[in-house]
Amino acid sequence: MSLNSSAAQTTATTGTPYRVPLVAFLVANVVSICGTRVSAIAIPWFVLVSTGSPVKMGLVAAAETLPLVISKAFGGPLIDRLGGRLVSVGADICSAVVVGLIPLLHLLGALPFSTLLVLVAIAGALRGPGDAAKGTLIPDIADAANAPLERVTGLESTTERFAGFIAFLLAGGLISLVGAANALWIDAASFAICAVLIAWWVPRRSTAVAAAQADQEDQGTYLQQLRTGWRFLSRDKLLRPLVLMISVTNLLDAASFAVLLPLWVHEHGHGPAQTTLVLTVFSVTATLFALLAASIGERIPRRLAFTLSFLVCGAPRFIVLALDLPLWVILLAFATSGVGAGFINPILGALFIERIPRHMLGRVDSLAGALGWAGIPLGGVLAGATVAGIGLAPALVIAGILYFVATLSPILMGRSENWGGRGSTAPKQELPGPQEKADRQDLVAVPTSSAS
Repeated sequence: MSLNSSAAQTTATTGTPYRVPLVAFLVANVVSICGTRVSAIAIPWFVLVSTGSPVKMGLVAAAETLPLVISKAFGGPLIDRLGGRLVSVGADICSAVVVGLIPLLHLLGALPFSTLLVLVAIAGALRGPGDAAKGTLIPDIADAANAPLERVTGLESTTERFAGFIAFLLAGGLISLVGAANALWIDAASFAICAVLIAWWVPRRSTAVAAAQADQEDQGTYLQQLRTGWRFLSRDKLLRPLVLMISVTNLLDAASFAVLLPLWVHEHGHGPAQTTLVLTVFSVTATLFALLAASIGERIPRRLAFTLSFLVCGAPRFIVLALDLPLWVILLAFATSGVGAGFINPILGALFIERIPRHMLGRVDSLAGALGWAGIPLGGVLAGATVAGIGLAPALVIAGILYFVATLSPILMGRSENWGGRGSTAPKQELPGPQEKADRQDLVAVPTSSAS
């Protein structure tokens, strides 16, 4: 295909739908997630095989996760200054080199554990802004395809869930076939493929958006811009409780999938096959209904759909586990939970993109993502300690109650806010006006209006 990003940009500005950037973005999303999941399994397995140390496996996992969260939190202004496309491509190219060094140095016999830790930490630090930058491309891709935001975020969520579903099978097959070290060559290649797809087919920033972002750079230093993003996020009456909710529910999800569900399966005389079956059922329904959300998302009331989806997705699966019900009921509950999960990310993605001014999207979305991820490493630890202290069933009940309370927080705290979507009359935030430019040193321009 000979069309490049300049052609995509020209087509986008004429109003004619041009869906190649959307397809390229979705393919890049699948490739990126599959590559990341392969490395998430291959690197710890490589460490176990080469060192025989579970402790070193844990150190490698922490060496990737901590820099990822930190760089995601602090990399936002870089995305706003340079543009999501450039940051995404640059991070993927560097990631391909860094990840490729692991099997190369191993082949040369020059990979001590300390060097491996450094390379894994650099790879994690690159993934933070790289992943966040891809999310900021969605508005331009939606414009080029002349598609509603819910459709693009729904398709992104569908490909993400589908990729997550097949990635573990792919990882296991690759590691068994070629070995953990050689599987990392595939991971490095996936980053290179993503860089080519994004660089060649995804539109560049429009001139107007680029000019506004360049103008923003004159207002202060990198840290001042980071502070501006934090102030915007902390003062938005809907995004603030949403981020708090996501952080809590992500922690509880990590506790469920890593500790609580496997413990329930083990205590009821089942094995890893049943755990995989439960998670597979959840993944399949979540993928299918994310696709449905992509088709009808712009035609349904966001607040109602979001509330019902989280109520279905969250607390019930903890409660059914606590009630000591048979496995077929658990499977049905997790399948129903997947129905709700399919709608959540498309709504969240569209909502964040609409409420955050385009020139601040990188820093605000990165901060929100980092805060949402912050509780994940603690989920398994807290779940294990709680089960050890009070038992599995009470721990499941407490987790279900916390999930329910967290789910209601945006509804209660953001009840007067406009959720956008169908019937919304809220103005779309794009570029700063003259008054906003004059007030930039104290930017608190939170988009609020009466609830729909």
